[in-house]
Parts: sequence; structure tokens; C-alpha cells
Amino acid sequence: MDCPNEPNGASPERLQEDVAVIDARGLRCPEPVMLLHAAMRKAPPGAVLKLLATDPSTERDVANFCRFLDHELAATDHTSDQFCYLIKKAL
Repeated sequence: MDCPNEPNGASPERLQEDVAVIDARGLRCPEPVMLLHAAMRKAPPGAVLKLLATDPSTERDVANFCRFLDHELAATDHTSDQFCYLIKKAL
């Protein structure tokens, strides 16, 4: 799944080079954000991570996570049963 909706004008084609994927499908709150947080701690500044999830609460939780820690929520997308987020780690 691509994340074509870019709230901050970021190009998903540019962002999706060397993107680490976090597959949190089937996991419930707070596990998707916990996996994202662990991956962000290991990633270098400016890295882009792609989070795949099925829990609807990630819409709120991922946005709050990014806002709180100054990461950029570069793109989002969702289907009826899956959510996709591209998050760029703060510099």
C-alpha cells in the first residue's frame, strides 16, 4: 500500500526511497505506536518509516506521536481495513 495523501506537501516517491516498514497489522493500541517509537529510536535523523496498521485508533495516536516528538507525518492513507503512515524522523 502506498501513502499518497501528503498533508505537508511531501512527495511519496521521494520519501519512499529506503523506507523501513513496520508491520503492525492485527495489533491493537498501544502496540502500533510502541513499535513505531522503538523503530524511531534506532533510525537516524531524517529517516522515513512506513507504518502499516489495522487499528483505527492509530489515526489519532500516530498524529499525536508525531506532534509530541516533532516527527513529520509525511503521508497517510487508509482503506476500509488498513491504515498506512509515512513518518519522517525529526532532525
